[in-house]
Amino acid sequence: MSSPNPAPLPDAPSWLVACLCAQWCGTCRDYRAVFAQAEREFPQARFRWIDIEDEADLVGPVDVEDFPTLLVARGSEVAFFGPLLPHAATLLRLLQARLDESAPPQLRGGEVGGLALRLRNGA
Repeated sequence: MSSPNPAPLPDAPSWLVACLCAQWCGTCRDYRAVFAQAEREFPQARFRWIDIEDEADLVGPVDVEDFPTLLVARGSEVAFFGPLLPHAATLLRLLQARLDESAPPQLRGGEVGGLALRLRNGA
């Protein structure tokens, strides 16, 4: 039986940036290049592209109502969770502000925090 909070992968970045999307969503497809650009600019974070329909078991009870939805977390501490249109400058500004180690989390634990741990730990 697997642990609900598996141990972090060795050498895994402490920050997670995940895009929760759907393959059929044109805005999500547009966002993919913007997301890849951010991944190159923020090597201190682990980036994940999650199709919520293909990985419904992983997303679990978290409701994603708008696409794309961005999750930024450190462990189970969620720094940002919400929809974000595919504007590179907006994403980069958000990540610069949130990935600052001194920035306080906006949410703690809960279902989104559990999702952050599953994604960060390689599920």
